[in-house]
Amino acid sequence: MKAMKLITLPKKILIIKPSSLGDVVHSLPFLNVIRICFPKAEIHWVIAKGLEGLLEGHPMINKLWIINKDTWKKIKHVNITINELRMLFKALKKEKFDLVVDLQGLLRSGILTAATGAPVKVGFKEAREGSRFFYTYKVEGERDIHAVDRYLKIAAFLECDITDIIFPFPLSFNSALSTQHSALSKDYAVIIPGARWKTKIWPYEHFGELSSMLPLDTVIVGSKGDKDIAGKIVTFSKGKAISLAGKTDLKDLIEVIRDARFVVSNDSGPMHIAAALHIPVFAIFGPTDPLRTGPYGEGHTIIKENISCAPCFKRTCSDIKCMRAVSVEKVYETIMDKLNLATEDTEF
Repeated sequence: MKAMKLITLPKKILIIKPSSLGDVVHSLPFLNVIRICFPKAEIHWVIAKGLEGLLEGHPMINKLWIINKDTWKKIKHVNITINELRMLFKALKKEKFDLVVDLQGLLRSGILTAATGAPVKVGFKEAREGSRFFYTYKVEGERDIHAVDRYLKIAAFLECDITDIIFPFPLSFNSALSTQHSALSKDYAVIIPGARWKTKIWPYEHFGELSSMLPLDTVIVGSKGDKDIAGKIVTFSKGKAISLAGKTDLKDLIEVIRDARFVVSNDSGPMHIAAALHIPVFAIFGPTDPLRTGPYGEGHTIIKENISCAPCFKRTCSDIKCMRAVSVEKVYETIMDKLNLATEDTEF
């Protein structure tokens, strides 16, 4: 039986999708569909601290619930965590949600789903860590499809039209980086050298060499943890690249990417922001499967080598030959051919 046969017009909906950055971006088409499907509903969203900048002030969201999930993992903060959870559970239940959708599918999100006391609680049948036992309805999400399409399966279950897939980013943020941003070249590419897994990172010297060869300026973006790598890329680029690593918050990052000619990236969260903004992405893949987590939509290019052990989905590897095997020449030539950029005399 479909959930919406029981609750035709929910007045208040909670979406639970705290992390990660790329996954939250992948959830935006779901938000768009739900907002269109239930235009009068009040929509709330549970988001992890540090990622709230992506959704703050979003016109489709009535309230954000920001959780400090990283602190909750630390044993030394157990008393604080218990107190925070107790207060959160009480506050969520007080909201009297009609419908809760758990897109995260982990034990923590399952417990949050149950804590709301909502009559309709929906999640994936294959959700991990036993979270599926907290749902009133379980949807077959499948594993070998893109995350965007997987999330939309729940929207279809709720009898919403999923024909149009739109990433509803705000038209523009008031960037705190406006002065530095305005100083950037009007024609630049963005390089995203970081990733959550070390196995997904293309060598920094390759990024640097690529920057030195491209016929336009390159801007490196990333977290504070990427500053050292970014500095090395600048050196290998012979000073042609500039680094904004560690200098942008999420809103700044979106604005820098929004104005880029194209993006060169590992499999990472910012890569998905670029794809959602319809900026051409040249994505370098190795241990992960672009079918599941590649840049979504048309106009993007996957660059990889046929290595027998890839994709392995391993976070650690002593070799990482799948990434090292992707040559600078291959990435450069792919970009030049795809975008018909003016060729310069460049020696490999």
